[in-house]
Amino acid sequence: MQSLIDIAVKYRMMLWSGTQNTLVISLMTIFLGLIFGTLLAFMKISKLKVLRWFANTYVEIIRGTPVLVQIAIVFYGLPMIGFRMPKIVIAGIDYERLFTGILALSINTTAYVCEIIRSGILSIDKGQSEASRSLGFSAPETMFFVVLPQAIKNILPALGNEFVTIIKTSSQVSVIGMSELMYAADTIRGISFKPMEPLIIIAAIYFVITFTLSRGISVLEAKLRKGTR
Repeated sequence: MQSLIDIAVKYRMMLWSGTQNTLVISLMTIFLGLIFGTLLAFMKISKLKVLRWFANTYVEIIRGTPVLVQIAIVFYGLPMIGFRMPKIVIAGIDYERLFTGILALSINTTAYVCEIIRSGILSIDKGQSEASRSLGFSAPETMFFVVLPQAIKNILPALGNEFVTIIKTSSQVSVIGMSELMYAADTIRGISFKPMEPLIIIAAIYFVITFTLSRGISVLEAKLRKGTR
């Protein structure tokens, strides 16, 4: 126990920096995943065959390949086709690796969020849309003001699970040298020659982050359920 405290105190700045980077990566991935996942869900239920084909192909490919492989492809593959992230280092943060990690995780998360939102939209009774249209709402207004709000209530637990998964999956970007929590733990292990203590510390940090998020989503879900009643 004393060894854990000593490691946590001695390398607190490194752990704090790793925590900040993990939160930035996770929050940006959640934000982008929600936006593009929603757009992809609309494409998947579209009447245009080409949009459905693109969305289905994207989801199947992304869900059928490991996230670690996707990160490596984005990091090593994009420069090969002439697309390079800005090489900026501010306060010890390599933004080239940060942006690459966020992009790769967002590409992965978009496929899963797409399926969650699509299932939520399809779970709403068609009578809701028909009633809305009979009241004079357009198709987009019906989707955004009638269907989506109800769908979000249904899919909130699944979205919460996906957000928690994103936070834990963010540890994968350590393979490209991004100094998030897992990278910080590996660095501390190499410096201190303590193989377990850094891992236990970051496991506790991950738990605090994910538990807080889970509880927040549970509270929001309870409020929405109460509002529905």
